Amino acid sequence: MSNTRIPKAEITGIFGALAKSYSRRVLGRVPEPLGVYWHNRPVLKTVMGVGAKIQKWDACDESLKSFAHMAVASMIGCSWCLDFGYFQAFNEHLDMNKAREVPRWRESNAFTQRERDVMEYAEAMTTTPPTVDDDMVANLLAQLGEAAMVELTAFIAVANMNARGNVALGIESEGYAQSCDLKPLAERSTQSLG
Repeated sequence: MSNTRIPKAEITGIFGALAKSYSRRVLGRVPEPLGVYWHNRPVLKTVMGVGAKIQKWDACDESLKSFAHMAVASMIGCSWCLDFGYFQAFNEHLDMNKAREVPRWRESNAFTQRERDVMEYAEAMTTTPPTVDDDMVANLLAQLGEAAMVELTAFIAVANMNARGNVALGIESEGYAQSCDLKPLAERSTQSLG
């Protein structure tokens, strides 16, 4: 467990009991962000609501969204998101050899060109200022189609919101991947982007 910048609140009440019960059933524990966000339940409910709605999106391939999310988390340095993303990829039966390589995707031979294009796009959206260009979007649009491209873009934007929020609040990895005996994630490359 990490030292969050805002101490975790005691999760109480009926909504709290439901949230803890659901978390324990699905994740095996109550995640640290729940206790931090509990200080402002309207924010928590909104973040959880957005997360639940995103799970219903199906225009873009799940593995592409997973790799994009993990690329964002790796670039921002959100150990919680990266750990949880790897755990989630495992539970969704995605290619774990690829998932573990996301932090060093530029050097890895594991990925298809489309997967590389998606992770490049995720990183381009994540840099400040964003470095997305017309050619990058046109390339992905031709590969994915309009609906999937819009979904991927929104998914990456939400991943940025969550990862940046977790880093700012000091929320760190809780060992989800280790709890499944998953191989460690590859280390992020020090090779420059571009």
